[in-house]
Amino acid sequence: MENFVDVYIFGKKYAVPSSLTIMGAMEYAGYQLVRGCGCRNGFCGACATIYRIKGKQELHACLACQTQVEDGMYIATLPFFPLVKKNYELQNMKPEDSVMLQLYPEIYACVGCNACTKACTQGLNVMQYIAYAQRGDFAKCAEESFDCVMCGVCSARCPAGISHPQVAMLARRLNGKYIAPESGHLLDRVKEIAEGKADGLIEDIMNKPLSELKELYNKRDIEK
Repeated sequence: MENFVDVYIFGKKYAVPSSLTIMGAMEYAGYQLVRGCGCRNGFCGACATIYRIKGKQELHACLACQTQVEDGMYIATLPFFPLVKKNYELQNMKPEDSVMLQLYPEIYACVGCNACTKACTQGLNVMQYIAYAQRGDFAKCAEESFDCVMCGVCSARCPAGISHPQVAMLARRLNGKYIAPESGHLLDRVKEIAEGKADGLIEDIMNKPLSELKELYNKRDIEK
């Protein structure tokens, strides 16, 4: 027999298998998830959730698709947070300090409370990458924010109204276009794909079962 735990979803008590993620537990309890989730295996960033454990006051932020249920867990999902996304033409920009001042001046109102870092579902040092953005160090901002999944929980906690994920996205785009060295092997592979040389490989991958795709991904060669 599988072990069951008691969880409270939007205030209502359910007994669910302890092996499930929060997302799986909600579906097990009968909730039909058609918005606020984009996958079942983690990291799209849409299923931002808060929870606390019975008898404890601390609130935790997480992604429902990758967090396992615990006994006495009180769960509430968050609606998508309306981040401020400015319009810009990357090809008409330069990686200068003034870029952030023009597009996201609110980053200079950061009070250093570190609520963004504490709330991050990926465990990123959010306040640090905002500090890099303030100084115009887009390469370091891009590196520090690389694993951001744009869930917006950090921004929901920010008293200065900073849209941290959008600031990080701009820094990564500037870094990729103007600062980071070109990847020769990537350009060659893109050319091969455009010429149709990878069609057979792509079709073969599309026909593989999910379990085999995961194994290929986990054992892939990673360039250093």
